[in-house]
Amino acid sequence: MLEKFERYPLTFGPTPIEELKSLSAHLGGDVAVYAKREDCNSGLAFGGNKIRKLEYIVPDAIASGADTLVSIGGVQSNHTRQVAAVAAKIGFKCRLVQESWVPHEDVVYDRVGNILMSRVMGADVEMIDEGFDIGIRESWENALKDVEAKGGKPYPIPAGASVHKYGGLGFVGFAEEVRSQEAELGFKFDYIIVCTVTGSTHAGMLVGFAADGRERKVIGIDASGTPAQTKAQVLDIAQKTAKLVELDKDLVEDDVVLIEDYAYPAYGVPSEETKDAIRLCARLEGMMTDPVYEGKSMQGLMDLVKRGYFPKGSKILYAHLGGVPAINGYGYAFRNG
Repeated sequence: MLEKFERYPLTFGPTPIEELKSLSAHLGGDVAVYAKREDCNSGLAFGGNKIRKLEYIVPDAIASGADTLVSIGGVQSNHTRQVAAVAAKIGFKCRLVQESWVPHEDVVYDRVGNILMSRVMGADVEMIDEGFDIGIRESWENALKDVEAKGGKPYPIPAGASVHKYGGLGFVGFAEEVRSQEAELGFKFDYIIVCTVTGSTHAGMLVGFAADGRERKVIGIDASGTPAQTKAQVLDIAQKTAKLVELDKDLVEDDVVLIEDYAYPAYGVPSEETKDAIRLCARLEGMMTDPVYEGKSMQGLMDLVKRGYFPKGSKILYAHLGGVPAINGYGYAFRNG
């Protein structure tokens, strides 16, 4: 589905799929849980799911004649860290707006993890005291104007690269990659679990798996705390991406499966249950997840298995989207492990 789109290689290649045998056994052994390791997808500043998206955005940025990538996220945004890494790789400048999306107080929160790496990679980081919203932000639009006013040529990349016209393509590719790996494994996954916030990761998967009728087998775990807005954005991105790739079917609201039970207490703030899921996964599999995204989707996966959401014998693919550097901003919460 992606043959006609230019791709700028930024990843190592297909990301590995590993069986999480100890976790599956701990959860009762009725289902088999696997992880696709997007957290190991690139050598660019620890990689992550946004690198896969940016492979299809970079060619457009280069063709535009721009010299500066301009993006936005929260203080511990994985996305902005990956944009900074890609800018460094392709020889662009980088301007990042970091808003106060997370009501989290840790003495080093704005000096470690993702934002530290963005600064080390040379990004111009602007801190803005504004709350969480997955929509287009005035502070980001102002940053674009400021770069231009100072003689630069900005290229706009919205939060999560999600509402960018090519934002969904990378995870259409994810689905195609999974199909190829399934042929080697000798089975198909019954469900795919993904954390959902700004929406294009989920939307791209939805389009990609719709090609073989599995669009409703993509189970989004909301971590935004604004599920109605998030669900609408996933559908909008999916429909636009489907047109781009000429998917031979219409996507409707019911195709977006979004479970809303695990985003509490707020975006970026881990519940005790999220922290327990992070610890359990780490201690059973040596696989780290973060408090903002993957910890919440791992909590959701574990709870859904325990509640019998998945039929016995199901094979479940957990999409590990990366983001573990953010855990450094939560040092006090995990001070005792």
